[in-house]
Amino acid sequence: MELVFVRHGQPERVVRHDGRPADPPLSEIGRQQAGAVAEWLAEMGIDALYSSPMRRALETAEAIGAATGLTSAVRDGLSEFDRDSPAYVPMEVMKETDRAQWNELVSGSFGDAERSALFVATVNGAVDEIVADHRSQRVAVACHGGVVNAYLARCLGLPTETFLRFDVDYTSVTRVFASSRGHRSVLSVNERTHLRGRPDLAIGL
Repeated sequence: MELVFVRHGQPERVVRHDGRPADPPLSEIGRQQAGAVAEWLAEMGIDALYSSPMRRALETAEAIGAATGLTSAVRDGLSEFDRDSPAYVPMEVMKETDRAQWNELVSGSFGDAERSALFVATVNGAVDEIVADHRSQRVAVACHGGVVNAYLARCLGLPTETFLRFDVDYTSVTRVFASSRGHRSVLSVNERTHLRGRPDLAIGL
Protein backbone atom coordinates (compact mmCIF):
# COMPACT_ATOMS: atom_id res chain seq x y z
CA MET A 1 0.00 0.00 0.00
CA GLU A 2 1.02 3.62 -0.41
CA LEU A 3 1.31 5.97 2.56
CA VAL A 4 0.96 9.66 1.69
CA PHE A 5 2.16 11.67 4.67
CA VAL A 6 0.98 15.30 4.61
CA ARG A 7 2.53 17.74 7.03
CA HIS A 8 0.00 20.25 8.36
CA GLY A 9 -0.23 23.81 7.05
CA GLN A 10 1.43 26.78 8.74
CA PRO A 11 0.07 27.21 12.30
CA GLU A 12 -0.30 30.35 14.33
CA ARG A 13 2.29 31.14 16.97
CA VAL A 14 0.81 30.38 20.41
CA VAL A 15 2.44 30.86 23.82
CA ARG A 16 0.36 30.03 26.90
CA HIS A 17 1.35 31.16 30.37
CA ASP A 18 -0.99 28.85 32.28
CA GLY A 19 0.77 25.63 31.33
CA ARG A 20 -1.94 24.37 28.98
CA PRO A 21 -0.78 22.83 25.68
CA ALA A 22 -0.44 25.43 22.93
CA ASP A 23 -2.07 23.23 20.24
CA PRO A 24 -2.30 26.06 17.68
CA PRO A 25 -4.79 26.28 14.82
CA LEU A 26 -3.74 26.95 11.25
CA SER A 27 -2.95 30.50 10.24
CA GLU A 28 -4.75 32.03 7.27
CA ILE A 29 -1.84 31.03 5.04
CA GLY A 30 -1.93 27.56 6.58
CA ARG A 31 -5.59 27.17 5.64
CA GLN A 32 -4.83 28.16 2.06
CA GLN A 33 -1.91 25.72 1.97
CA ALA A 34 -4.22 22.97 3.24
CA GLY A 35 -6.75 23.80 0.55
CA ALA A 36 -4.07 23.59 -2.14
CA VAL A 37 -2.78 20.19 -1.05
CA ALA A 38 -6.34 18.94 -0.63
CA GLU A 39 -7.15 19.73 -4.27
CA TRP A 40 -3.99 17.96 -5.40
CA LEU A 41 -4.76 14.85 -3.35
CA ALA A 42 -8.30 14.78 -4.71
CA GLU A 43 -6.86 14.67 -8.24
CA MET A 44 -4.35 12.00 -7.20
CA GLY A 45 -7.04 9.87 -5.57
CA ILE A 46 -6.84 8.47 -2.06
CA ASP A 47 -8.78 5.66 -0.42
CA ALA A 48 -8.61 6.60 3.26
CA LEU A 49 -7.62 9.51 5.49
CA TYR A 50 -6.03 9.61 8.94
CA SER A 51 -5.05 12.47 11.21
CA SER A 52 -3.16 13.37 14.35
CA PRO A 53 -5.50 14.67 17.09
CA MET A 54 -3.70 18.05 17.20
CA ARG A 55 -5.55 21.06 15.81
CA ARG A 56 -3.14 21.96 13.02
CA ALA A 57 -3.30 18.42 11.65
CA LEU A 58 -7.05 18.08 12.17
CA GLU A 59 -7.72 21.30 10.26
CA THR A 60 -5.46 20.12 7.44
CA ALA A 61 -7.29 16.79 7.36
CA GLU A 62 -10.61 18.63 7.34
CA ALA A 63 -9.61 20.41 4.13
CA ILE A 64 -8.51 17.11 2.57
CA GLY A 65 -11.77 15.49 3.63
CA ALA A 66 -13.82 18.30 2.09
CA ALA A 67 -12.02 17.84 -1.24
CA THR A 68 -12.10 14.05 -1.30
CA GLY A 69 -15.34 13.20 0.48
CA LEU A 70 -13.44 11.19 3.09
CA THR A 71 -13.80 11.38 6.86
CA SER A 72 -10.53 11.35 8.76
CA ALA A 73 -9.86 8.72 11.41
CA VAL A 74 -7.93 10.19 14.33
CA ARG A 75 -4.97 8.27 15.76
CA ASP A 76 -3.38 9.43 18.99
CA GLY A 77 -0.05 7.85 18.05
CA LEU A 78 0.34 10.36 15.20
CA SER A 79 0.70 13.28 17.65
CA GLU A 80 3.81 15.47 17.47
CA PHE A 81 6.52 15.33 20.15
CA ASP A 82 5.54 18.83 21.33
CA ARG A 83 1.98 17.76 22.08
CA ASP A 84 2.03 18.95 25.71
CA SER A 85 4.21 22.03 25.22
CA PRO A 86 2.65 25.36 26.30
CA ALA A 87 4.35 27.12 23.37
CA TYR A 88 4.40 26.61 19.63
CA VAL A 89 6.82 28.71 17.64
CA PRO A 90 7.02 27.96 13.89
CA MET A 91 10.52 26.94 12.81
CA GLU A 92 10.93 29.93 10.52
CA VAL A 93 10.18 32.21 13.49
CA MET A 94 12.31 30.17 15.92
CA LYS A 95 15.27 30.56 13.58
CA GLU A 96 15.12 34.31 14.16
CA THR A 97 14.06 34.42 17.82
CA ASP A 98 15.61 31.35 19.53
CA ARG A 99 18.67 30.28 17.59
CA ALA A 100 19.87 27.84 20.27
CA GLN A 101 16.66 25.77 20.16
CA TRP A 102 16.56 25.97 16.38
CA ASN A 103 20.14 24.68 16.18
CA GLU A 104 19.26 21.76 18.46
CA LEU A 105 16.30 20.72 16.32
CA VAL A 106 18.13 21.02 12.99
CA SER A 107 20.93 18.88 14.46
CA GLY A 108 18.42 16.03 14.39
CA SER A 109 17.58 15.82 18.09
CA PHE A 110 15.39 17.39 20.74
CA GLY A 111 17.83 16.58 23.50
CA ASP A 112 16.43 13.43 25.12
CA ALA A 113 17.47 10.09 23.63
CA GLU A 114 15.00 8.01 25.67
CA ARG A 115 12.09 10.28 24.81
CA SER A 116 13.12 10.28 21.14
CA ALA A 117 13.16 6.48 21.05
CA LEU A 118 9.72 6.29 22.66
CA PHE A 119 8.31 8.86 20.24
CA VAL A 120 9.66 7.01 17.19
CA ALA A 121 8.29 3.70 18.49
CA THR A 122 4.86 5.21 19.16
CA VAL A 123 4.63 6.74 15.70
CA ASN A 124 5.69 3.54 14.01
CA GLY A 125 3.19 1.51 16.01
CA ALA A 126 0.37 3.80 14.86
CA VAL A 127 1.50 3.67 11.23
CA ASP A 128 1.87 -0.12 11.31
CA GLU A 129 -1.80 -0.38 12.29
CA ILE A 130 -2.77 1.79 9.32
CA VAL A 131 -0.67 -0.32 6.96
CA ALA A 132 -2.25 -3.53 8.24
CA ASP A 133 -5.77 -2.18 7.66
CA HIS A 134 -5.30 -0.86 4.09
CA ARG A 135 -3.75 -3.47 1.85
CA SER A 136 -3.32 -2.30 -1.78
CA GLN A 137 -4.73 1.16 -0.99
CA ARG A 138 -3.41 4.74 -1.00
CA VAL A 139 -3.84 6.37 2.40
CA ALA A 140 -3.25 10.01 3.34
CA VAL A 141 -1.97 10.80 6.84
CA ALA A 142 -2.25 14.42 8.03
CA CYS A 143 0.43 14.81 10.67
CA HIS A 144 3.63 16.61 11.64
CA GLY A 145 7.25 17.03 10.63
CA GLY A 146 8.45 14.94 13.55
CA VAL A 147 6.04 12.13 12.71
CA VAL A 148 7.21 12.01 9.10
CA ASN A 149 10.84 11.98 10.22
CA ALA A 150 10.14 9.24 12.77
CA TYR A 151 8.75 6.95 10.09
CA LEU A 152 11.52 7.77 7.62
CA ALA A 153 14.08 6.97 10.32
CA ARG A 154 12.66 3.46 10.56
CA CYS A 155 12.46 3.03 6.79
CA LEU A 156 16.08 4.12 6.33
CA GLY A 157 17.58 2.62 9.47
CA LEU A 158 18.55 5.96 11.03
CA PRO A 159 19.34 6.24 14.77
CA THR A 160 16.38 7.32 16.88
CA GLU A 161 18.39 9.79 18.97
CA THR A 162 18.95 11.97 15.90
CA PHE A 163 15.91 11.09 13.80
CA LEU A 164 15.03 14.65 12.69
CA ARG A 165 17.01 14.46 9.45
CA PHE A 166 14.65 15.83 6.79
CA ASP A 167 13.18 19.25 6.12
CA VAL A 168 9.46 18.69 5.76
CA ASP A 169 7.70 21.86 4.68
CA TYR A 170 4.13 22.94 5.40
CA THR A 171 1.67 20.69 3.53
CA SER A 172 4.52 18.89 1.78
CA VAL A 173 3.90 15.27 0.80
CA THR A 174 6.15 12.32 1.61
CA ARG A 175 5.33 8.93 0.09
CA VAL A 176 6.26 5.45 1.24
CA PHE A 177 5.28 2.03 -0.10
CA ALA A 178 4.73 -0.30 2.85
CA SER A 179 3.61 -3.89 3.35
CA SER A 180 2.18 -5.71 6.33
CA ARG A 181 5.29 -7.92 6.22
CA GLY A 182 7.48 -4.96 7.07
CA HIS A 183 8.84 -4.06 3.63
CA ARG A 184 9.18 -0.31 3.06
CA SER A 185 10.32 1.78 0.12
CA VAL A 186 10.60 5.58 0.25
CA LEU A 187 9.20 7.06 -2.95
CA SER A 188 9.61 10.76 -2.22
CA VAL A 189 10.24 13.30 0.52
CA ASN A 190 8.90 16.87 0.71
CA GLU A 191 6.87 17.06 -2.52
CA ARG A 192 5.39 20.54 -3.07
CA THR A 193 3.82 20.33 -6.51
CA HIS A 194 0.59 21.88 -5.21
CA LEU A 195 2.46 25.09 -4.29
CA ARG A 196 4.07 25.55 -7.71
CA GLY A 197 3.36 29.05 -8.93
CA ARG A 198 2.05 30.08 -5.50
CA PRO A 199 4.84 32.13 -3.88
CA ASP A 200 2.22 33.65 -1.59
CA LEU A 201 1.82 30.24 0.05
CA ALA A 202 5.50 29.26 0.09
CA ILE A 203 5.97 30.66 3.60
CA GLY A 204 8.66 29.05 5.70
CA LEU A 205 9.80 26.83 2.82
